[in-house]
Amino acid sequence: MGQGPQSRMYRGVDTEQRRAERRERLLEAALDEFTTRGYHKTKIADLCARAGVSTRNFYEKFASKEALLLELHAHVNTLAMQRMRPVLDSLGDADALTRITTMLDEFVAAVTADPRFPRLNYVEVPGISQAMERQHRDWFNRYTDLIEAECDRAAAAGLAPERDYRLTAIALVGAVTGILREWQAHDPPMPADAVANEIRQVFVAAITRPA
Repeated sequence: MGQGPQSRMYRGVDTEQRRAERRERLLEAALDEFTTRGYHKTKIADLCARAGVSTRNFYEKFASKEALLLELHAHVNTLAMQRMRPVLDSLGDADALTRITTMLDEFVAAVTADPRFPRLNYVEVPGISQAMERQHRDWFNRYTDLIEAECDRAAAAGLAPERDYRLTAIALVGAVTGILREWQAHDPPMPADAVANEIRQVFVAAITRPA
């Protein structure tokens, strides 16, 4: 009591900074453990030991192991969306197919930047819980909406047939999921640019096929 700001310092590190660092260590430990050992086999004690924090520290940051997985899943998808949106905005009135293929390149670059990302997203996450499925479905719908809007833009520009692209967009999100799931499991690793090229070809073929 009465020590002022000094009471919030330990070895020159602010309390909030130490909390943030512990949180980041837990997230990094979870990303690694979930994608090597597997989500179900990883125990909270494993994460704490890997991150160098106490169990009490864990529960100060996360309500459960599932809460940690939810945050990692949201983080991976947020990174991807944050790369795609500004690029689409910067392209402005570029032709629709250029917009779509550039958007895909940014998505693949984001998700393959760390090979643990697709492992987490497409292998560990499915079927974990109802909360996880709701979050997964929410992101699936966001990607579907984005692709459908770009398909409609291509049709309006005369680069694709006029039709309802909702099912096409759903199928394309599923195709990307399957390709990236295979990419993360392939040994030796396939080049990320080959994956991006295949996804571009699938998208263009699906969007421009006759109605």
